[in-house]
Amino acid sequence: MPTEPNARPRDPDAARSARFEALVVPYLDAAYNLAHWLAHNPADAQDVVQEAMLRALRYFDSFHGGDVRVWLLAIVRNTFYTLRSRQPQDALHDELDDEVHPLVDNAPSPEALTLLAVDVGALQAALERLPASLREILVLRELEECSYKEIATITGQKIGTVMSRLARARERLRNELTCRPKEVRRHDVR
Repeated sequence: MPTEPNARPRDPDAARSARFEALVVPYLDAAYNLAHWLAHNPADAQDVVQEAMLRALRYFDSFHGGDVRVWLLAIVRNTFYTLRSRQPQDALHDELDDEVHPLVDNAPSPEALTLLAVDVGALQAALERLPASLREILVLRELEECSYKEIATITGQKIGTVMSRLARARERLRNELTCRPKEVRRHDVR
């Protein structure tokens, strides 16, 4: 096969970078959204996304098809927990208690409460008060609109675990939105 003297061999790194930009970069907002809700801090979320994007680029050759958004969100989630494990914080160690947070949900869903004009600020504040493990499930399902199967892939959990955790998360969010503690007034104290 004859070659032209001016023809350059195609740069495999340039092709890889172009493919990465075409497939992964469109989901940068979703990656930041998840990181922000996990980290509770815009600067930390940016750090998580930056590290996650570096890891995604580094391991892009290991992506062999499928849903690139799920693949990227799994990297973001794992990056957050890896970075968090290096700098433990007291508030991040909330435990789940099945007796305190049963799976039965007889009340309106958080979505229904939201439609009943729950203040967006109150919803955000309530979501921020949830433990990270519950918050991430809600963010992935309700804000990123991931399926149960996608959430299971991202979090490395079984679908049944995802479903039960989502039920607990919705219950906790509902409680946060509807059960505000009463303020103690000075003249009420005897």
